[in-house]
Amino acid sequence: MSAQAVSEPGDRCPRCGGAFDCGMHDAAPCACTGIALDTPTLGRLHQLYSGCLCLNCLRALAAGDAPERLGSSAGCG
Repeated sequence: MSAQAVSEPGDRCPRCGGAFDCGMHDAAPCACTGIALDTPTLGRLHQLYSGCLCLNCLRALAAGDAPERLGSSAGCG
């Protein structure tokens, strides 16, 4: 998402509730940097969430899923 909204290790995805570790502060680039999202989707994500999303949610969004929060039983982490 953005450098100021980086999640802490062991955080939970705000979209699906799944656990994940954000890699923005790792030595190698975070895997999320290889996922392309269109401008309207990115704008909507910034409106809905303040932190990073897990890779499964980012991949689903890149494939066309809606940015809104998933149901509690749909955790993907």
